[in-house]
Amino acid sequence: MDAVVVGSGPNGLSAAVELARNGLSVVVLEANDTIGGGARTAELTLPGFRHDICSTIHPMAVVSPFFRELELDVEWVEPRYAIAHPLADGSAAIVERSIDATAERLGRDARAYRRLIAPLVDVSQALFGEILRPLLAIPKHPLKLARFAIEALRSAESVARRFDGDLARALIGGCSAHSVVPLDQPGTGSVGIVMAVTAHVTNWPMARGGSQAISDALAKRLRSHGGEIRTGVRVHSMRDIPESRAVIFDVTPRQLATIARDELPPRYVKRLQQFRYGPGVFKIDWALDGPIPWRNPDCAGASTVHLGGTIEQIARHEAEIWRGRNTQSPFVLVAQQSMFDSTRAPAGKHTGWAYCHVPNGSTDDMTEAIENQVERAAPGFRDRILARRSMSAPSLEAHNANLIGGDITGGANTLWQLIARPVLSLDPYATPNPRIFIGSSSTPPTGGVHGMCGYWAARSALRRVFRSA
Repeated sequence: MDAVVVGSGPNGLSAAVELARNGLSVVVLEANDTIGGGARTAELTLPGFRHDICSTIHPMAVVSPFFRELELDVEWVEPRYAIAHPLADGSAAIVERSIDATAERLGRDARAYRRLIAPLVDVSQALFGEILRPLLAIPKHPLKLARFAIEALRSAESVARRFDGDLARALIGGCSAHSVVPLDQPGTGSVGIVMAVTAHVTNWPMARGGSQAISDALAKRLRSHGGEIRTGVRVHSMRDIPESRAVIFDVTPRQLATIARDELPPRYVKRLQQFRYGPGVFKIDWALDGPIPWRNPDCAGASTVHLGGTIEQIARHEAEIWRGRNTQSPFVLVAQQSMFDSTRAPAGKHTGWAYCHVPNGSTDDMTEAIENQVERAAPGFRDRILARRSMSAPSLEAHNANLIGGDITGGANTLWQLIARPVLSLDPYATPNPRIFIGSSSTPPTGGVHGMCGYWAARSALRRVFRSA
């Protein structure tokens, strides 16, 4: 056997596909009985209600160079709007494909929004190609990316100061909070800008039938190239891995340090153990008797609704969780897939999906706090709940071992750790053992369902082990 991939998340499957389509014999080992890692779908509440267990809205999957090249057999469903961000007075920032239409809703900040976002949308293909590569790689489009580079090191709060009104400022704050880093930290503004750009390029779609469709499409492609997937195989040490020339791990640094401790230098193992994980999440899935009754009706047209108020209110919660404390007014991300995909719920019924950030490993039950946030923006929401399933940060880790302490991003997205991920190296996918590679979201270009971490790990293995360009 040429190669083994440990883990069948989107990165593990992408690594396996890239190896297999280059003529190598590949087997994927998955601890769970189903494949997909963070891209799985199941009936978590009531029969007929299909919920995405982790990831659900997939702008990065649509712009992923690797997924686009593969032309995966996935049907993408676009909502009317990508993002809605309601405020307490009933107003809402609404992001749709049209930059002009989005800007006009922002009133006096319309011009500033166009000046910030439009030039980056114009070079979006080059932008995504660069940010979905190793950070220390020589850029292919340095001039086109200069404008983004100027903003990339700024904090979200700094970027938001471009705007006068609460709507535009809250929109940047909500998009930037996807970084799961305090909004006064350098680099958080770049996340907000990228999220806004993807909204105009992709409209933040979802996979028809659920995120599982992405994993199943990758598995189908792998098998078409002769690859094999073995489920129910838990890897505790290198002894559990079949003999092969290369092994790519879709696991986090802590897990790699445990599994391969005896085959890696102690100094490298120590560096893996020092890798910093970020805050976790508390997630709820709802079976609903009807659509969420938003006070602002435009919110019903968005695949994703950001709840948390002004940028100052969002920043307060995000800062507190980094101090190890939850608040009763969390920043909440809500997705309403069944509004656009009828396969998700029985006729006339709906699904709801939401999470908030919590301190890593927090056991606090945030159900009431999350539902309070939804109720404020959608009075009568609680009356529509037929069933719910809440998952704490430890519960998420128990379900998927890669979610250390409930961290869904593969590690803290601090500015330093974006450069040194998982360690400072020109080839972060390679390890001191020439046979062992890591290609999880703990490597560049970090979290998200795009497969690029696994793809780049496979390219490293092809170059170093199999002498293929």
